[in-house]
Amino acid sequence: MPVGQQVTRRSLLRAAAVGAVGVVTGAAAGCTSEVGSPRPAPPPASSSRPGEPPDWAALRKKLRGGLVLPADNGYAAAARVYNPLFDGRRPAAIARCERPEDVQACVEAAAAARFPIAARSGGHSYAGNSNQDDALIVDLGPMSAVNPRGPHAEIGAGARLIDVYAGLSVEGRCVPAGSCPSVGIAGLTLGGGIGVLSRKFGLTCDHLESAEVVKADGSLVTASSESEPDLFWALRGGGGGNFGIVTSFTFTTVVAPSELTVFSLQFPAGSAVDVVEEWQRWIATQNDEMWSNCVVSAGSPPTVRVGGCYVGTPEVCQRRLNTLLGRAPAPTSELVTPKSYLDTMRHFAGCQERSVEQCRPAAQGGTMDRESFVASSRILAKPLSDPTALVSLLDGRSDLDLLLDSLGGQVSFIRPEQTAFPHRGALASVQIYANASSGRQSATRQVHEVLEDMGKVTGQLGYVNYIDPNMPNWDTAYYGGNIARLQDVAARYDPDGVFAFDQGIKPR
Repeated sequence: MPVGQQVTRRSLLRAAAVGAVGVVTGAAAGCTSEVGSPRPAPPPASSSRPGEPPDWAALRKKLRGGLVLPADNGYAAAARVYNPLFDGRRPAAIARCERPEDVQACVEAAAAARFPIAARSGGHSYAGNSNQDDALIVDLGPMSAVNPRGPHAEIGAGARLIDVYAGLSVEGRCVPAGSCPSVGIAGLTLGGGIGVLSRKFGLTCDHLESAEVVKADGSLVTASSESEPDLFWALRGGGGGNFGIVTSFTFTTVVAPSELTVFSLQFPAGSAVDVVEEWQRWIATQNDEMWSNCVVSAGSPPTVRVGGCYVGTPEVCQRRLNTLLGRAPAPTSELVTPKSYLDTMRHFAGCQERSVEQCRPAAQGGTMDRESFVASSRILAKPLSDPTALVSLLDGRSDLDLLLDSLGGQVSFIRPEQTAFPHRGALASVQIYANASSGRQSATRQVHEVLEDMGKVTGQLGYVNYIDPNMPNWDTAYYGGNIARLQDVAARYDPDGVFAFDQGIKPR
């Protein structure tokens, strides 16, 4: 990508087709060992949510990071999230939280007033759940420290992925995660965390050791497999926005691969059906070192590209690609090149020719501009016997992509019930992504026409980090057979709906 070219989410998706995002409110963890002193429980919240706001002046005095109200200078900037489609939303207040005590004060104030509250890390929620109207937004952005400590790392809930990658690479370590550099670590982890190293190392949530969480009663607790196994289970794939607000994570890191090979294959127009057919069968036979995506773009006819990375040398990668190229149509262009770990992540972020600082959002001095989009998802459980029906969904359309991101490998080594992420045995996730710069209505219509028809081809499941407010039967689509256990967790840790939102998990 030329240095002067604008980096947008559409260019990122075409380059990488990953970068799971979602609401960044953590699944609350109630533990036997609490961090800090106990706090008195606020009055139970009501699902009716009366509109009287908290005492903003009193809350402001408790916050080190400050509170921004609609009448304050800087409100528009503070309310802005990644997708401009949500610029019209008007949060009641935005709290800039620099420490867990700030988050506790916000939760206590909201619960006592029975007032809506939501957290924000990267601000990439596909449904705009981190920028709700008439709600108190807990902005975790200032809590963004990345502290590698040997084989472990403590990461603040406000950290963006580019800073996670850069901070860990100094020690030669990594955590497998998504590609979009401005996505927050919190939402990504809580929804599972699909990325370009998932087949080699598993999901982001599979590396979670513990998390500090502010519960609905305002107490700060630590969730881990030893202290609260049910709540820790829910954190790993139970979706952002549920149960409480995570303030920091501790991950088990792995040694960053010393050599990665990045590849990109562009195929001729009219070959999409053949390429998808061969790609899905090919990736299912590959070892864990190979990760790949297949991107089908709308048109007459649709076009297709295959990309990915291999943990190993270009020579070995090429031999593996040849098993695909021996059956698929000949590509019109082919790139196979070695890169370091950090350069690989910058490549998939679309900013490989820029510094780490430039890979940050434009609001932070980087080059990652915002982009209007509408998206949804399905899960491809196994190779389709005939992908014609899938490809034909994009025939004659425009500004629409299907992004198939391979799963399998280490993702499938964990049983669906072992964490809240249910899609362990699937072949790939499929993101349905529409550019909405020319209008929300057309993009929304296209996405949901394709979503409905694709469900007849792939089945009705979806990925919660591509959360869609119009997803039919969203609870079972996102959580599969784990939904009942998640509802039990909600009954225990947020029975009064302090963190309630439209697609939030509710007690059964």
